Amino acid sequence: MPALVSRGRGRRTINEINMVPFIDVMLVLLIIFMVTAPLISPSVIDLPSVGKGKTQPDKVIQIIVAKDESLELKVQDQNTRLALPGLVAAVRQAQGGDATLPVVISADRNVKYEAVVRVMDTLQRNGVQRVGLSVKLSP
Repeated sequence: MPALVSRGRGRRTINEINMVPFIDVMLVLLIIFMVTAPLISPSVIDLPSVGKGKTQPDKVIQIIVAKDESLELKVQDQNTRLALPGLVAAVRQAQGGDATLPVVISADRNVKYEAVVRVMDTLQRNGVQRVGLSVKLSP
């Protein structure tokens, strides 16, 4: 209930908020959070696992991105060094007209992610249909 103040002729109400109950509630909440915070254990993140495919393709074109971001095209047992502008032509030649032949990009652990995405983007923009990333399966 607002307090009444009498000054001079009329009585006016004082419009003030009583802060004491608000502060009491905030202190109780603070104590509850301080007590419960150490009891909450950090959660474990479940990362997706990589499974093996049913059948692996007979022929795979592999693009290897080295530490210095140079590219190497590996078809069966033949390795060819090349630059990014000539990558699409070399992949198409290696595919031999079969656009469904998979292309796998392998990269060194220390290569910037941007370099790998640049290679993948170049291939996909130029119509190479099946582009994937190579992963190392842990035993």
